[in-house]
Amino acid sequence: MSEPAERDLFETLWEELDAVPEGYFAEIVAGEVRVLPRPGLKHARAASKLGATLDGSFGFDSDGPAGWVLLDEPDLRIGDELRSPDLAGWRTERFVAPEGRGPFLVAPDWICEVLSSSTAKYDRAEKMPLYARHGVSHLWLIDPSARTLEVYRRSGELWLALATHAEDACVHAEPFELMGFELGALWRLPPTLAAEIA
Repeated sequence: MSEPAERDLFETLWEELDAVPEGYFAEIVAGEVRVLPRPGLKHARAASKLGATLDGSFGFDSDGPAGWVLLDEPDLRIGDELRSPDLAGWRTERFVAPEGRGPFLVAPDWICEVLSSSTAKYDRAEKMPLYARHGVSHLWLIDPSARTLEVYRRSGELWLALATHAEDACVHAEPFELMGFELGALWRLPPTLAAEIA
């Protein structure tokens, strides 16, 4: 397929994303729109809490080491695919905002995927190799059910596993190792909600 045809296909599929019903999210994978249900409460809590924690310490306008633009679920164009990781971060000097409502075209420096039953196989088997091939330097995988954080650094087109943290560990992990955070904060829910989903 020629380059212009590939570009036209992506743009056509990009426009189709507007029709995805509420409660679902979509990505462009292998020339098709893949629609998946939005993950549940544990997933949302872990992603939201981690994003707020890191942005408060490392965001470009934070009081901490700063130097990062951190976003929830950005639409990334990676080659001819569209992927929306749970969290992504760019060092401020590499951040390029998309035109209009278009996808981000510069690969992030760091990505975090929060695993759920509907997405874990795609996160590991498809997204990890894709992110490595396109130059993402750091990857975290969070599993709210197992209460773990896996930390990876890219080495060529492969991922080097650096550490696995669990439960309530105090985490200092690349590329945010300058300040620690309590992993257990990602799992905590108000007692009434915790009882409902236990």
